[in-house]
Amino acid sequence: MSDLVPGELLPADDPIEINAGRETASVTVENTGDRPAQVGSHFHFFECNKALAFDREAAYGMRLDIPAGTAIRFEPGCEEDVDLVAYGGDRILRGMGGLVEGDLDDEEVREAAFERAREAGYMGEGG
Repeated sequence: MSDLVPGELLPADDPIEINAGRETASVTVENTGDRPAQVGSHFHFFECNKALAFDREAAYGMRLDIPAGTAIRFEPGCEEDVDLVAYGGDRILRGMGGLVEGDLDDEEVREAAFERAREAGYMGEGG
């Protein structure tokens, strides 16, 4: 009979490196709104809540560098430094905040996303 327990995880001894070789950035985020804002691990940070003031240009094509399935909560009036990591794979986004529709590395998609962001009020102070 086996000593294994159903569903048991047996992690390897070696550490697992995530996001190796991907571009990273750090931004300071201020919640200028009147209520908390929460951003999940895989949401395109460029497109998150327009009440969050930060360098959106630096955040284009990036997500929070936190474990999958987790989130960061930004309290009203507070500033927080966060680390971002570039998306991998095909780098094609659709939906999210409705600003990016296509290949993150396509200059026309990027220009259209920034124009939509300006028109929708995402590019306020700090953005």
